[in-house]
Amino acid sequence: MASEFTSTIGQPNALSIGFFFLFVAFTLGVTWWAARRSRSAAEFYAAGRSVTGFQNGLALAGDYMSAASFLGIAGLVALKGYDGLIYSIGFLVGWPVMMFLIAEPLRNLGKYTFADVVAYRLRQKPIRVAAACGSLMTVAFYLIAQMVGSGSLVHLMFGLPYETAVLVVGAVMIAYVLFGGMLATTWVQIIKAVLLLGGASVMVFFVLRHFGFSPAELFRASAARYGDKVLAPGGLVSNPWDALSLGMALMFGTAGLPHILMRFYTVPDAKAARKSVFYATGLISYFYVLTFIIGFGAMTLVGQDIIAGFDKGGNMAALLLAEVTGGTMFLGFIAAVAFATILAVVAGLTLAGATTYAHDLYANVFRRGQSTEDDEVRMAKRATVALGVLAVALGIAFKGQNVAFMVGLAFAIAASANFPALLMSILWKRFSTFGAVCSIATGATLAVGLIVLSPTVWVDVLHSPWGMAAPFMLKNPALISLPAAFAAGWLGSVLRPEPDAEQRYAEQKIRNYLGVGAE
Repeated sequence: MASEFTSTIGQPNALSIGFFFLFVAFTLGVTWWAARRSRSAAEFYAAGRSVTGFQNGLALAGDYMSAASFLGIAGLVALKGYDGLIYSIGFLVGWPVMMFLIAEPLRNLGKYTFADVVAYRLRQKPIRVAAACGSLMTVAFYLIAQMVGSGSLVHLMFGLPYETAVLVVGAVMIAYVLFGGMLATTWVQIIKAVLLLGGASVMVFFVLRHFGFSPAELFRASAARYGDKVLAPGGLVSNPWDALSLGMALMFGTAGLPHILMRFYTVPDAKAARKSVFYATGLISYFYVLTFIIGFGAMTLVGQDIIAGFDKGGNMAALLLAEVTGGTMFLGFIAAVAFATILAVVAGLTLAGATTYAHDLYANVFRRGQSTEDDEVRMAKRATVALGVLAVALGIAFKGQNVAFMVGLAFAIAASANFPALLMSILWKRFSTFGAVCSIATGATLAVGLIVLSPTVWVDVLHSPWGMAAPFMLKNPALISLPAAFAAGWLGSVLRPEPDAEQRYAEQKIRNYLGVGAE
C-alpha cells in the first residue's frame, strides 16, 4: 500500500484551510464571550476560580497534549518502534506526582503562580525574582519549539511562507490571551482536547480496521516488515543512564511547568483540583495509548522511508497516516487539529509568562505589593503582547533548526529549577529563603549549561566546536541537575536557617491540609 501512496502534503489543502479558519473563528467567538467576563485579576489569571473539576481536567489535558505529543511521539514510534513509548510513559507518570504531592497544596497555598506557594512563609522578593527567572526560561524554550513547529506545519500544509505562518499563529494567540484571559484560554483548551481525542480515536479505528481490530496483528505486521527490533528496546535510547535522565526530566518536569501549575487556581477548591488531575490523567493515558497505535500504524501502512522523506524526525507520520486511512478530507481535519493544538498550547504558555511577569515581578517585586488589580491586569496584557512579539521573532530566528532539544530543555529546567523548590517549600519545615534561591539557581544553571555541553546541542546544533567531543555525554541533564537542585536547597537552608519561616510552617500546614484562608 505504501509503495502506491502519493501524498498531497506540501500542496495547499483547501479542506485544511477551511477547518483551520472554522476553528479560529469559533474560538475567537469564545474569546469575545470570555472578554466580557474577564474584568478583575482573578478572572483574567484564574477564570474567576469558576472552572469545574471535569472542565479543568479537559483543559489540563488540552494544555499538556501539545503538538510534540501528537506529532512527535507518533513520529518517534513510527521510526524507532518500541522506544517511542519512553516519551509516552515519561509524559504520563508525572501526573500521579501532581495528584498526590502538588495539586492540593498548590490550590490551598497559592493565588496565581507556583511562586506564591514557595514564597508563602519565605521572603517575597528574592523568591519571586528567582522563581520568575526559572518560569520565564521554561516558557521561552517551550514557546520557541511550538512556534517553529507551527511555522513548519502551516508552511507544509497551506503552502504559506514560513514567516507568514508564524505571524498568523502569534497574532491569533495574542488575541486569545489579551482579550479573554484564562477563561478564553480554558475553553480553547477544552475544545482542542475534544477535537484531538476525537480525531486520534477515529484514526486508531481506521488503523485497527486494517488488522481485524487486533493490536497484536498490527504489531505482528510491523515486525514482519521491519524485523523484531521494532518491538524491542534500544532503537532510540541505548544508554540506560540516558533513559533514566530523560525519564526524570519528563516525570518531574510535568510538576514544574508554569502553564500546567497555574491551571490549579482556576477551580474553586482543593477537592476540585484533585478531581481535575484525576480526569486529566485518564484522558492523557488514553491519548498516549492512541499515539502508540498511530505510530505503529504509520510505520506499517505508510512506511518508514516515506515518513522520513517528508521529515527526518518523523513529525508528519500522523498526518500521512490520516491521508492513507481517511483520504484528503480526514487529512484536512487532522491537520487543522494539529494547528489547533499548537495555538492552544502557545496561548497557555503566553498567559503563564504574562502572569509570572505581572504578578510575581511587577506587583510583588517592583511595586512591593502596592499595585492595584487594574494595574496588574494592565501589565499582564502588555506582557502578553511583548511575549507574543518575542515568540514570533524567536520562531522566525530559529527557522529550520531542530527544536526537539528545546522541548527537552524546557522539561529539564522545569524539573530542576521549579519542582525541587516547590516540593521542599511544601514538605520541609527548615527550608529557607537562601535555600530556595540556591535550589532554583543551581537547577536552572545546570540544566541549561549541561544541555549546551551535551551531544544534543554540542554535536547536533553547534557541530562540535574546535573539533571537541561533547563534554557532557548524557543527552538530558536531569540526572545531574535535579539531585543537585535538591542538594543546593538543603545545603543553603542548613547554612542560612530562617527561624521565622520555621515558625510559620505550622500555619502553612493548617492551610495546606484544611484550606482555611485559601483564595
